[in-house]
Amino acid sequence: MLTAALLWPLAACGMAELPPTVRLPADAIPAVADPMRSAILGSAYTFGRASAPSAKLRAAALVEFMAADYRWGLRWSEYTPITGLALDAARDEIRAAFGVAPGASPQAVADGLFGASRALERGDAIFLPPGLFIEPAQSLARLTAPPDLPASRHATALAERELHRVDGDRQSAGGPGGPGGGSGGAHP
Repeated sequence: MLTAALLWPLAACGMAELPPTVRLPADAIPAVADPMRSAILGSAYTFGRASAPSAKLRAAALVEFMAADYRWGLRWSEYTPITGLALDAARDEIRAAFGVAPGASPQAVADGLFGASRALERGDAIFLPPGLFIEPAQSLARLTAPPDLPASRHATALAERELHRVDGDRQSAGGPGGPGGGSGGAHP
């Protein structure tokens, strides 16, 4: 959120346009958790094993969040650039697999996938927002029984490896929990 606030003056001057973002619903992650960390770990866990359709849809929505977030989130700068490319490929795979209309906003896609996930969890009919899906009948069938999403599995596994690498780099540099002790990172 702070990053978007810092970029606002550039956008107001016409020098840059803010990239689209995704706001996660309250039930997307645990209330006390870091959204990015939770999105990475939750989606990698789900795509890395056989999971319920509702869990796959939630993970797909988290990929939509990450693919939008890495474009402006400063924390992603520590990750290899390949992570962003992999998340783009995963987002494209998810949108194609579920028949999402071209040009759909990341927020609309995430909301639609989270909504479908909740409906499956409750045993309710899935509501398809008008205009979000190209062929609603085909999309409904795919949302009910999500296909295998190998690019999503790869991207989320890569993001998880990068998360652990960055954590390890911080610890070895004397950050929180590292051999340097303290919570202020490495000091001269």
